[in-house]
Amino acid sequence: MKKLLVSLLGGTLLATSSIAADVKIGFVTTLTTPAAVIGKDMENAVNLAIEHLGGKAGAHNLEVVFGDDGFAPDTGKQVTDRLVKQDNVDIVAGYIWSHVLLASRKSVLDAGKILISSNAGPSQMAGKLCDQNFFSASWQNDQTPMAMGEVLNKAGVKSLYIMAPNYAAGKDMVAGLERTFKGEVVGKDLTKWGADAQLDFSAELAKAKASGADGIFVFYPGAAAGAFTKQYHQAGLKDELPLYSVFTIDGISLPKLQAANFSGIVGSKVTQEWDPSLDNPTNQKFVSDFKAKFGTYPSFYAAQSYDTINMIAAAVEKVDGDMTNMDGLRAALKSADYDSVRGSYSYGSNNFPVQNFYLREVVVDGNGDWTTKVVDTVLTNHVDPHAADCQMN
Repeated sequence: MKKLLVSLLGGTLLATSSIAADVKIGFVTTLTTPAAVIGKDMENAVNLAIEHLGGKAGAHNLEVVFGDDGFAPDTGKQVTDRLVKQDNVDIVAGYIWSHVLLASRKSVLDAGKILISSNAGPSQMAGKLCDQNFFSASWQNDQTPMAMGEVLNKAGVKSLYIMAPNYAAGKDMVAGLERTFKGEVVGKDLTKWGADAQLDFSAELAKAKASGADGIFVFYPGAAAGAFTKQYHQAGLKDELPLYSVFTIDGISLPKLQAANFSGIVGSKVTQEWDPSLDNPTNQKFVSDFKAKFGTYPSFYAAQSYDTINMIAAAVEKVDGDMTNMDGLRAALKSADYDSVRGSYSYGSNNFPVQNFYLREVVVDGNGDWTTKVVDTVLTNHVDPHAADCQMN
């Protein structure tokens, strides 16, 4: 593939091959604010996927236009509008944050275009707001904490203190845990989120310690993950209040936690639908090439973004580049007929994946780097709990 060009144009980052594109993909993520640590991982994975594809879907050239949502729903909607109306992209994908996706969805769907989430999985879009032109390349928000709830039940945990950010995904994560966890929730804090998110958790941690809970469950992605984990360990709570988390200890936070020598993290367990240790050729190549190119293990955000591009490329090839063939595109996407890094999966009635969820343990690899490995399968071919509320448009 000819060399990728990158330039900043009108608030969007443009990454494209020098060959004229047949299919244009808009990809919305966070490229500024501290949350850009996630967006950069996603951007890297998208560009790696384009490189692996040789810039093509079959005979058709691909172009990716990156839009920066600024970690804000209003900005995300504005960027999405620009991609649809000015850049005239054929498909819009990406989206880390559920509140950004919810604010942006109508801009894409009302224009009659395909919308694919690479991460965010709000309950509304799995249920009453489902749409034939919307697909998830990740999961529905409730599912990962539902798997953790089952893990806690098996471990005999009887009571929990819960902390999460106060926005759509945070509420879904708490609801997902409470769907399966059979013990008592003795306290709950939903903390401020957004560009000025709360990063001092000392008051909440003091309340959690005083609650007498058997453990604490948290969901804190991105920069908040490092802040929370650091304060948790500085408070000396590891033995007194065991930590159970989703989307907090991952490929983005682990290098920083290792650098800070928070050795108590090693051996901790989290749940997810993907892991760098999954033994299939596509995943092995993805993880190996990502590490070689960017120097770290990919996060699940990266894995899902990589899948997103390959999923789109397979669909484009099936319709021979005819992006007006909406029935053909929908059928191709619904088939999930591409080599996913998570292995084979299918789509449910609401266009969310039906897939496995794994228990993963933080380990030290042969080079001394902290990563994760799968130690158990918690949920098999799991259908999200909101699919029954979907009446497909």
